[in-house]
Amino acid sequence: MPKVRLSGTVLGQNDPTRATRARLLSQLFSQGWDIYNGNGDQRITLSNIERKIIESDAFVFTPGATLEDMFKAISIFVGYQTLDRNLAGKPTVVVNSDGSWNPFFSVLTHLHKMGTIKQDHRDYLIAVETSEAALETLNVVRHHGIPDAGRVKIGESNVTTFENPLPPGHAGNVCVFCSASLEEPSYLEDGEELGRRLAQNRLGCVSGAGRSGIMGAVVKGAVEAGGWAAGSNVPHIIELEGLPDGLSSFWLRGDIYTRMEVMIQNSDSFVIFPGGAGTVQELLALMIFKHQRNPLMKDKPVVIFNRRNFAGLGFWDPLIDLLDGLCQPGDFVVANSLDDILPAVIRKLPLSA
Repeated sequence: MPKVRLSGTVLGQNDPTRATRARLLSQLFSQGWDIYNGNGDQRITLSNIERKIIESDAFVFTPGATLEDMFKAISIFVGYQTLDRNLAGKPTVVVNSDGSWNPFFSVLTHLHKMGTIKQDHRDYLIAVETSEAALETLNVVRHHGIPDAGRVKIGESNVTTFENPLPPGHAGNVCVFCSASLEEPSYLEDGEELGRRLAQNRLGCVSGAGRSGIMGAVVKGAVEAGGWAAGSNVPHIIELEGLPDGLSSFWLRGDIYTRMEVMIQNSDSFVIFPGGAGTVQELLALMIFKHQRNPLMKDKPVVIFNRRNFAGLGFWDPLIDLLDGLCQPGDFVVANSLDDILPAVIRKLPLSA
């Protein structure tokens, strides 16, 4: 029988989502589905999430969206975008009867308009109002399939992990999460300039090791300024984006989750540059780790570069609005200009004390 994974946690007898979850369980069972996480008590980690995806044939997200639910949903969407073979043909439905998913969807709609998400998220994370509609949608999508993400491989991946020592006088590593698809020149110039400034301040640049977009520009700026640059990527994304030249160290990983984990392990602070679904995914992971008091995030600052456009609108305004309702003061700092980024990073680095 096919297996569906339910998101969400039932928070006691009076949880308003309890009745919706009970209806979903009953209807899914009656239609021949096996259910993972029926009681809402299974914990997903970066180390096991890909295995959970492999084990499942479909995904249903319930009302009462939490930070962890949103992380799982955006992770599946990123998997669709990057042609993760373990998600091929597996539908995802979001039951949004309480409207709690609306701020999350607003972020994705905004990024689609900004050009960092090429696909329409509504074709992949299908929102419905009722458990009955969720079951019907699962069956329809399993029959008709998931839309093509419009990505084309540019080559084969044969790279392996390699490492070079940190240079003398190294002051720490800054991880830059950003878009690998945005090619607007002014954004690329900002990315390249950030890379240069990291190198000039003896800070290593850690990235997702993509060759294109802002990601490639940041690495280019750091390398050309003589800086130490490292990154992590996975084979199926390397086949889509390639690898930048000049990396000092590279950590090959098998999935996007352990890729994030090694980047976090090897970084002392994080800068969230303009990006797409992958950047949202990475930021949510950082916030979850902070809330869990994970040692990997102890005393590590997170700076969101809310780059302003000609009309004064911030690139990350909808995401910051979303996080304001889910995060705590001090979880992240907002920088509105390129000049504000490094002072915020350096001031909070443990090595600067």
